[in-house]
Amino acid sequence: MIRVCLSRFGRDQRTSAAGRRASLPLLVLPGLVLITSAALSVSAAEPWEEDIQRFEQADKQSPPPDQPIVFVGSSSIRLWDVKKWFPDLPAINRGFGGSTVADVVRYADRIVTNYRPRAIVFYSGDNDIAGGKTPEQVAGDFAALLKAIRAAQPDVPVVFLPTKPSPQRWQLVDKQRDSNRRIKRLCESDPHLIYADTATPLLGDDGKPRPELFQQDGLHLNEDGYKLWTSVVLPLLAPKP
Repeated sequence: MIRVCLSRFGRDQRTSAAGRRASLPLLVLPGLVLITSAALSVSAAEPWEEDIQRFEQADKQSPPPDQPIVFVGSSSIRLWDVKKWFPDLPAINRGFGGSTVADVVRYADRIVTNYRPRAIVFYSGDNDIAGGKTPEQVAGDFAALLKAIRAAQPDVPVVFLPTKPSPQRWQLVDKQRDSNRRIKRLCESDPHLIYADTATPLLGDDGKPRPELFQQDGLHLNEDGYKLWTSVVLPLLAPKP
């Protein structure tokens, strides 16, 4: 493609200046359109590839501990400072904001099972329901993730955190709860799948989300919110005495 364009440009040099000005846009612009379209296509197909590559690069620069506890999921995981809240555990954070359950499934072999983790803490579903997926689809995507994990490690403990009620997405709470109930039933059938109820403690006496536990966006947890989550999750991960 490049050689063709250059040869045609050489022929154009023998034409008048006006001819060159008229022909160049016809030669250059279609090429730019093709390149741009290809780039957009790749980006749309793998929207989180850059995030995943950053994890891989970080692993090369600073290898993670053997058999770590992998925290994985969407932004509620990404913003959880696991080194601060779980200082005595070999925890690593592989959350990537804006992702869905299906996105974690897509990259599970690169950010979850490749570590041969001793345990997995998973949170996602917020963006799924907000993006129009049904509770059935979210539960189905989680089942697909669990299948991928079990194929690599049949007995690894997986701690599932239900989709949280939040002020910003309160109008979706019924669908969120439906999704959570479906996955909770799945947890009851798998002795290595733990349903950690981090959702109920976020509600006040009026049954609504407690605003003091959220950032100003009404969606993401603040430090007090993560302190609460940690109090629920830590006992499930701490080594047995």
